[in-house]
Amino acid sequence: MHILQATSEFYPYSKTGGLADMVAGLSGALADMGHEVTIVTPLYRGIKKNYPKIKPTRHTLRIPMGRRVVNARVQKISPQQNLTVLFVEQPKYYDREGIYMEKGSGYADNPDRFIFFSKAVIELANIQQKRPDVIHCHDWQAGLIPLLQLDGGKSKKQNPRPGTCMTIHNLAYQGNCDAKNYQLANLPKSYFKPSGVEYYGQLNFLKAGLIFSDQLATVSPQYATEIMTPQFGEGLDGVLRQRANDMSGILNGVNYRQWRTTGNPHLPFEYSAHDLSGKYKNKVALIRELGLQSPRKMPPLYAYVGRLADQKGVDLMLEALPDWLGKTDSLFALLGSGEPWMEDRLRQLQEDFPGRACCHIGYSEELAHRIEAAADFFLMPSKFEPCGLNQLYSFRYGTIPIVNNVGGLSDTVNDIRKKQTIGNGFKLAKYSSNCLLQTLRASSAMYANKERLRRIRKRAMLASFDWINAAKSYLKIYATTGNNEN
Repeated sequence: MHILQATSEFYPYSKTGGLADMVAGLSGALADMGHEVTIVTPLYRGIKKNYPKIKPTRHTLRIPMGRRVVNARVQKISPQQNLTVLFVEQPKYYDREGIYMEKGSGYADNPDRFIFFSKAVIELANIQQKRPDVIHCHDWQAGLIPLLQLDGGKSKKQNPRPGTCMTIHNLAYQGNCDAKNYQLANLPKSYFKPSGVEYYGQLNFLKAGLIFSDQLATVSPQYATEIMTPQFGEGLDGVLRQRANDMSGILNGVNYRQWRTTGNPHLPFEYSAHDLSGKYKNKVALIRELGLQSPRKMPPLYAYVGRLADQKGVDLMLEALPDWLGKTDSLFALLGSGEPWMEDRLRQLQEDFPGRACCHIGYSEELAHRIEAAADFFLMPSKFEPCGLNQLYSFRYGTIPIVNNVGGLSDTVNDIRKKQTIGNGFKLAKYSSNCLLQTLRASSAMYANKERLRRIRKRAMLASFDWINAAKSYLKIYATTGNNEN
């Protein structure tokens, strides 16, 4: 099967979060299984410099954008057998400091940028030597592709169209924008209605994908159920309930070639489930690196790596951590960026607890690995979490996750207090700072029981969430799309 993945970011070339990791992991697994995989993604600033093996192709795209025509070139790299990455090079749209935003604000022309990208995907699908069997669209940035594909294929009955699959990585981000942007899509006005792409008078990219894609998926079974309710449906739960028979919840996997505790260039010391001594050494090294200290020789180290956003439960941490650090000798390390007010509060936390809290505002792939390897507990008390990857990374690194009982966190974490024989983490009873404090106390008590801590770390490290099973599930979906139906 030939699968075309349409994604606004793709690891290692571009990344702001789990989307890049997910598409890379799934695509690599499909390629390893012998399927032909083509990735289409924008050529952002710095990619060509960092990956000089990327080479230009002979293709030039001429994309209509309303009454204008915008040109693009196509660059290419083949990082592994059966996998090709095509980069859409359009400097006006993609040669910028950020991917979606700059200095905390989204780019005003993001609708233009991703309408253009969606059209480029369709053009590239049409000129492939072997036409794709399916176009797999990821998140709102690729949401218009199923409609563009459907509308463009109506007059091409002699050439069966590729099927389409739409994966929702986070329903909170929908690409909602002014209705005037619809004219850039060069689509008939008949699609701009409540049963189409219109959402309360605006254009909604993600809604287009939800309505017009052949099949839908999201990144965990629990989240697939949650988003059909008003609480988690972000205003689109009605649309999703109408497509319930076409929805699959497929748990994300982990690229264990990247997230590993042996042969990892980012870790100063190796370790494994059978020899955890290197984890202790990594903890000592990180404490020194971050300038942390405590009156106790080796207190528990709590960590957070990720976006600083309301979704992630950062507000709970900001409420609970001053009390926790003030009454215990625990340490805290954070790596992330996002909401300016959260960044300011975290800087204040570091000032209030010098040597006890280190809050690194920004992102570093290398430091992310070192924190995961060094930490005893990983905080992830998200309000909602489509899948979550950091709890899966934490398992492999022998770091016990503390999570809220939602989405993929619910699917992957078993509470140690309720399921002692299979427990691998802690779940909050409800979303509150008091519940987080209670759970921190429970984790501290477990930390004091070194033999129990060792057993649970080993259990977590031996768990497997590789991409093969997820890839097999997606292949079943692909087979039921468009003209691939049996």
